[in-house]
Amino acid sequence: MRLIASIAYSLLTLILMAGVGAVLLAFAPNSPLPAEWNPTKSLNVTDPITPITQFKLQRALADGPSCYTALATGARFDSLSDLITSPQCGIADRVSLSRIGSASLRPVETRCQTALRLAMWFEHGIEPAAKQHFSQSISQIQHSSSYSCRQIRSTNGSTGRMSTHATADSIDISGVTLSDGRKLTLLSGWPSGDARAPFFRDLRNSACTWFRVTLGPDYNSLHADHFHLQHTGWGLCR
Repeated sequence: MRLIASIAYSLLTLILMAGVGAVLLAFAPNSPLPAEWNPTKSLNVTDPITPITQFKLQRALADGPSCYTALATGARFDSLSDLITSPQCGIADRVSLSRIGSASLRPVETRCQTALRLAMWFEHGIEPAAKQHFSQSISQIQHSSSYSCRQIRSTNGSTGRMSTHATADSIDISGVTLSDGRKLTLLSGWPSGDARAPFFRDLRNSACTWFRVTLGPDYNSLHADHFHLQHTGWGLCR
């Protein structure tokens, strides 16, 4: 028993020493840790994914200045003053987003947090899927809206509850354009029998990694032509 206890104590000591060493290494002025592995470094959209990426993302999403800094590593945007149109509608940490990575998009006013999640999805979901399925890059992202002061819609009509679009905590993506000019829309691509269907399903699945709520054609008929992507929510992926 004493031998087992001694071994356990030694292992615990080694683990604690390794943990302390890792912390000291991360905070060292000239730390050799790659930025994507260093928890003291800010999120960079283009960095490879590691086990601490989500920690960095949550830290970047926590306030406007941190979000702007992270978003600038993977997107082109203008920061705008907050918009307040009513007690229920407006945009905090407002940006006008015009480009993500290699892809342009019709300038859209949204929350920085929504834009940052979109940038992460593009870099680590959309672009890799396009290269996998079509050996192409993405030149444009099609969207239908982000901010809209309205209630949630359902197949039975209005629900009486405000939509997350009312605070730009969501954005609707309807398709993409490949670098060769081909335009792929969710409406025609999702039910197709060619490479568009698995491509769009890969997009839906990867969106669930970066957004708190992802709704598409499998959710209901109102989403037949777009992905509803939400910064806030409880992890719904349909």
